[in-house]
Amino acid sequence: MPSPYRIAVFASGQGSNFQALLDASRAGGLGGAEIVLLVSDKPQAPVVERARTAGVDAFVFQPKAYARREDYEAEIAAELEERQVDLVVLAGYMRLLTAVLVDRYAGRMINIHPSLLPAFPGKDAIGQAREYGVKVTGVTVHLVDGGMDTGAVVAQTAVPLLPGDRIESLEERIHQAEKELYPQVVTWFAEGRIAVEGRKVTVKSV
Repeated sequence: MPSPYRIAVFASGQGSNFQALLDASRAGGLGGAEIVLLVSDKPQAPVVERARTAGVDAFVFQPKAYARREDYEAEIAAELEERQVDLVVLAGYMRLLTAVLVDRYAGRMINIHPSLLPAFPGKDAIGQAREYGVKVTGVTVHLVDGGMDTGAVVAQTAVPLLPGDRIESLEERIHQAEKELYPQVVTWFAEGRIAVEGRKVTVKSV
């Protein structure tokens, strides 16, 4: 019997997307994929406790303890290789990655961003979209290429801005869209359905 597809999740905060992926996996979803590691740069982040409660291994570090980003990323790479990770899933991990990880997991590292990229990259994308006055924003899952939300788009979900929307109501709908889209994309990877050619990403039919 083939071993399950193995995922590592990187997160720095509450871990709502980590939890959505974990719940999907344990309900028999994600194409049979298994979360084998959480990586976090915030030892006190709630996501770390979520992982420990769920029995998921956690590699937690403090960036200030290292001279360079490449140094702690080398340790992360060793943890990933030890667990034979197939896909790296960034879920609210608030640090740009270097070539140490990006090159090693090219085409096998994804991120989720709360806008329809290439619009509104970077921080506070939801606030940026609302301030700009767009009628539609959304969620993007993209490959990680080392830039700030610049990787090839894998999938997107549109979320309309409604009359009278407050930032809190828009955030709630964005986060709900994330929790639905991210498990779907991870499932496509686990099922071997993702094909990448340059910046063009396609999902092969079953």
